Formats: sequence, C-alpha cells, structure tokens
Amino acid sequence: MTSFGLITLLADCRGLTRLFLPGVLLPQDLPASSPKHPVLREAARQLQEYDTWKRKQFDLALSPSGTRFQRLVWQAVTGIPFGSTATYRDIAVQTGDARRARAVGAAVRANPLPIIIPCHRIIGSNGRLTGFSAGIHLKKQLLVHEGIPVERNHLLTNRQEGVV
Repeated sequence: MTSFGLITLLADCRGLTRLFLPGVLLPQDLPASSPKHPVLREAARQLQEYDTWKRKQFDLALSPSGTRFQRLVWQAVTGIPFGSTATYRDIAVQTGDARRARAVGAAVRANPLPIIIPCHRIIGSNGRLTGFSAGIHLKKQLLVHEGIPVERNHLLTNRQEGVV
C-alpha cells in the first residue's frame, strides 16, 4: 500500500512484468505471484521508498512484454529524471523520428510498468497533462509528489529542457 493507493505487482523468473495502479481494473485471469518472490519484495520496497521520497529512480530487474519500438520508447521514458518532464515529441526525437509522436503515445499507453517506467512524466507539447492509465488525477498526484507544480491539468512552469 502506498499513499497513491494499492498497487498490484506481477513478476516472472526474469523480473517485474506488470504494475497495476490504483483504479485500474485488474484482469480476471491475473496469474498468482508469490509475495515471497524476491523481485516482488524488492519492487514493493523500492516503491515504498519512492513514496516516502527516499528513492528517485528504480533499480529493478524488469521483464515487460512489448514490441521492439515499445521497448525503445520505454527505455527513453526511463531516462526522464525524477522531477522532470518530457513531451511525446521529445521521446520521438530520441527514438529517431520526430514525426512518430503519436506512435510514442501508443507505446506509452501500453507501458506495463507505470511509475517504474515513469510515463507520468510525459506531457503534451503545450504543457498539458495527457492520458494516463489510472486517470489524470493520479498523474497529477505523481507529478506533484516529484515537485512539479500542476494546476488544472497543466504544468505551472515551463518544463525542463533537455532532460531526455
């Protein structure tokens, strides 16, 4: 349990595979994972540290399923530092094609490990908060937790440039 609500974690033998945020409907066929699984225990510990401002980046074995392009986008998103934001276009440029901002958006929406792969740090080019699997209210809460001022689903200050 975190101040953001109940988070559900799944892992396989290679690492963390899924993170379900509060408010996200869990699949009925959710596989059971042992709470003693070392990856799950470490992920829970690091999420608790993040929640209490003792951790700004995660160091976990990850095993998300996705296409090559999705994994490339998720890797770029992982590089956005705590307390910073980037736009879909920023990530598209970093992945090699500025015209692929919409494809980046689709890859971000498919992110199976929100918070760990910090897709909440992705914003629209106009500074607006855009879609988030658990809702804009949680995205806003995560950004404020990281010290990013948000009002009416819009960043109050100019985003930091060159963070990705």
